[in-house]
Amino acid sequence: MRKLGLIGGMSWASTAIYYEKINRGVRQRLGGRHSAPLIIESLDFEPIANAQSNGEWDVLGDQLAESARRLAGAGAEGLVLCSNTMHKLYDYLTDAVDIPVLHVGDVTAAAMHAVNISRAALFGTRFTMSEGFLRDRLKSHGIELAIPDPDRMAEIDRIIFDELVMGEARVESKRTMKTFITNLEKAGNEAVILGCTELVMVVNTSSAVLPIFDTTSLHADAALEWILGAD
Repeated sequence: MRKLGLIGGMSWASTAIYYEKINRGVRQRLGGRHSAPLIIESLDFEPIANAQSNGEWDVLGDQLAESARRLAGAGAEGLVLCSNTMHKLYDYLTDAVDIPVLHVGDVTAAAMHAVNISRAALFGTRFTMSEGFLRDRLKSHGIELAIPDPDRMAEIDRIIFDELVMGEARVESKRTMKTFITNLEKAGNEAVILGCTELVMVVNTSSAVLPIFDTTSLHADAALEWILGAD
């Protein structure tokens, strides 16, 4: 197996999902007492969230680059950034190290193409929904995207930052997300992309009225395949 570095803590709740899913996958594939060779750099999210709100993206990019260098120096042969929003700074990582960095947009688009879906609504933080760093990556793979109206966008962002990053998954928020997805189905959307690593905490991917592409699960699956030797 190849050793993978995870840049996490943004939030710790979603990083825990990555860790568990990757390790469960290794055990299922290899059996016995096998587990994944991982190195995790878990960052403090409070100053990161504040810097995001203040538009201090260059500072955050430098911080991610330093994390990438530390992980590569510790023996990581590839990297996964456990945050959709921080993929805004993906180029800082690829400029900092000469090891592969698995992009969440690439693996999501591949999963959609595999089932012949090319149009979806995108949920995420306000940065992910309103800016182009993830949307453009998906569009480059031929994925057509819709985003929520401003009121829904604000409520999704609130759920993420006020609840999910704290490890909370409130019943009311689950109902809200279910209503949003039902309305999207009525509007003719083919699918929904959960473009935030925490959103799976309030969306039941198996019982939704539309196909749900959970980027956390897809990214972790891609990480598993990479660890086991698939390029």
